[in-house]
Amino acid sequence: MEVSTSILSIKDNIKEKVKSLKETDTNYIHLDVMDGKFVQNISSYLDIKEELKKTNKKIDIHFMVENVEEIMDEYMDLLPDRITFHIEAISDSERIFNIIDELKSNGIKIGIDIKPNTKIEEIKPYLNYIHQVLVMTVEPGKGGQKLIPETLEKIKELRSFVEDNGIDIDIEADGGINKETAE
Repeated sequence: MEVSTSILSIKDNIKEKVKSLKETDTNYIHLDVMDGKFVQNISSYLDIKEELKKTNKKIDIHFMVENVEEIMDEYMDLLPDRITFHIEAISDSERIFNIIDELKSNGIKIGIDIKPNTKIEEIKPYLNYIHQVLVMTVEPGKGGQKLIPETLEKIKELRSFVEDNGIDIDIEADGGINKETAE
């Protein structure tokens, strides 16, 4: 198991706190980028790019945005290890494959995010082309929510499907993860 530490809830001294993550054993710094359209809230990390570049941690970006292509261009110089985006934000399969191709051509691992109510069937056509699925265990866009227990069944279903079909993919859970729910 790897840990991706979200910095969404940091309100004060964010630059110093990002620097202090260098000293932890977290594997990734998780950036929740929100546009106020796909989800109600807005968050951006463009103002702390330099601090993020200086850390020794991999960058894991979670786009909760409608216009993935526009936003991803703004974050490319961070050289993120991986970028995930919500399947629910893009209804066009061709557009999804274009985003996957663009990220791969930049050496970035790709993930597709799904909301708690999105069915696994909706992402099956893409599983052989991506590196991970991020299963939202809360409704996206607001920090501090409690994990929705039913989403654990979705994770089990996804794990079973990828194992049964020989698909090598990471599964990430996002939302309401803490010391009590990490197992």
